[in-house]
Amino acid sequence: MPKTEAELYAFLADLGISVSTVRHPPLFTVADSQALRGEIPGGHTKNLFLKDKKDNFFLVTVGEDAEVDLKQIHHLIGASGRVSFGKPEMLMELLGVIPGAVTVFGLINDTGGQVKVVLDQELMSHEVINGHPLTNEATTTIAAADLVRFVEATGHDAVILKVSA
Repeated sequence: MPKTEAELYAFLADLGISVSTVRHPPLFTVADSQALRGEIPGGHTKNLFLKDKKDNFFLVTVGEDAEVDLKQIHHLIGASGRVSFGKPEMLMELLGVIPGAVTVFGLINDTGGQVKVVLDQELMSHEVINGHPLTNEATTTIAAADLVRFVEATGHDAVILKVSA
């Protein structure tokens, strides 16, 4: 079973990472997020769950306004050929979330380390980063350095690359 939002917060607390969370109506798109989230400072995320032709999976986390060239990104992230979006079933299996709730926090559910995470350099220039805490009915704010600590604590390498245009 995927971890719950409460289990995510407990994991973060065990790491000594403090976060703040704002509840809101479900947000499914960046446009929804911009319209409904209110004034939450920091970098807001857009998450791309991708797979290559050899069924390698990638979670690319960029700023909400970032433009990503999906025809070229495979060169940057080390994919085997071009990438496509991963299927909802694999998203649930690997990250424990549904489409519209994709989040870097989903790495807590990838206990097998099957997903390579890439954090965009531009996004990581913000002091704090905002993402869904395994549900699209809330936004959690975390310090950028603590986000890296979280990623590493889940057993993933926190790869920071310039992937946005």
